Amino acid sequence: MTGLKVIHLNTYDGNGGAGRACLRLNKALIEQGIDSEVWVGFKFSKNPLVRSFSSGTIERAKTALGILMERYISSSFTKKLKIPFSVPVWGRNIAKHKALESADIIHIHWVNHGFLRPEDVRKLARLEKPIVWTFHDSNTFTGGCHVRYGCNHFENECGNCPLLKVSNPNDRSHKTWLAKSKAYTDLNFSVVAPSRWMKASATRSSLVGSREIINIPNTLDTSVFKPTTKIAAREKLGLSPDKFIVLSGFMPSRNDLHKGTPYLLEALELLAKKIPQENIELVVFGNRTSKKLPEFAIKTTFLGTISGDEKLALCYSAADVFVTPSLEDNLPNTVMESLSCGTPVVAFTTGGIPDMVGHKQNGYLAGYKSSAELAEGIEWMYVHPQRNELKENARISVMKNFSEPVIASRHIELYKELLKRI
Repeated sequence: MTGLKVIHLNTYDGNGGAGRACLRLNKALIEQGIDSEVWVGFKFSKNPLVRSFSSGTIERAKTALGILMERYISSSFTKKLKIPFSVPVWGRNIAKHKALESADIIHIHWVNHGFLRPEDVRKLARLEKPIVWTFHDSNTFTGGCHVRYGCNHFENECGNCPLLKVSNPNDRSHKTWLAKSKAYTDLNFSVVAPSRWMKASATRSSLVGSREIINIPNTLDTSVFKPTTKIAAREKLGLSPDKFIVLSGFMPSRNDLHKGTPYLLEALELLAKKIPQENIELVVFGNRTSKKLPEFAIKTTFLGTISGDEKLALCYSAADVFVTPSLEDNLPNTVMESLSCGTPVVAFTTGGIPDMVGHKQNGYLAGYKSSAELAEGIEWMYVHPQRNELKENARISVMKNFSEPVIASRHIELYKELLKRI
């Protein structure tokens, strides 16, 4: 399809899950003939396909200051819990920018950290263009939190927030909810939920529950995240050629809540009693430091920060199983990346993970917060007589449901439908 111009808005370019998802969708749309551009609040990379609203040294410095201010102010309101929370205090008016004025579709992704406050988003209404908003986490329909766990205050008007130091019916979460409610009232937009879980959550929201909410997953570059011979991958990474390798992502402290590290640690302790130590190894990617790391019951190798998707794909291909103990995730990139590389996944039954992992088909879904079942899943992989079948199922599931042409075409259908309504 030609003649359709889409502008994607995101705070960062590829920094974080939402940024990566945004760039991948942009690439997929371009490959389908769409005039698609990504515009960000702050650009880290030198990617020529990404444009920035902060050009020049002074403008970049001001934007960086805004990012730091929001983070600092947000942390000053919240308790010392590792649960992300944003207080929108800094932003910019981009409604008169030429790029947006020339667009047919404006596609919003993740716009926190000093990019677009509710009042800045509200100003986009003056453009009178179809707006699509992909919800990469829960912040868009809450009073500040990005991860909700069991809290249901977003179903009403927030307030009495359990994350805030000062919590009452008219606290900061309620005030942020009111600001969003005012902005959304004046802004007509359609919601894209990457997972069925996110769609169900947004539907329960008092802010956006009455809007059109479409479930369209994220995509990835399947030509990069593809299976590589295990022996070759391990040789390039300097890993053992014959051990059963359990791969996992960034490992924060034992007290971390969002990533579920304690459950993986407990699962490994259980595994250490069942699988001979010389046969199994944990490999972790993404750690920037080796300080303040928890102790592991089995041999553990840290690969550090992985620069480049090609090397990351090698990590997945080198592993026998990828394990993520995350307690709440929309549609985690790591799970899709692993499956695309033909590596089965063990994870909790939570968030959007069941959209990708079929129990005992291309992975194993453990009961929520059950370290014992997480261990059982890894052991199930270890003793499975047909691991190659699981690997094939993993790759097939991604190509069928999440590949670039599939996801791009679903977005294009949505764009075309919205344009018809003008």
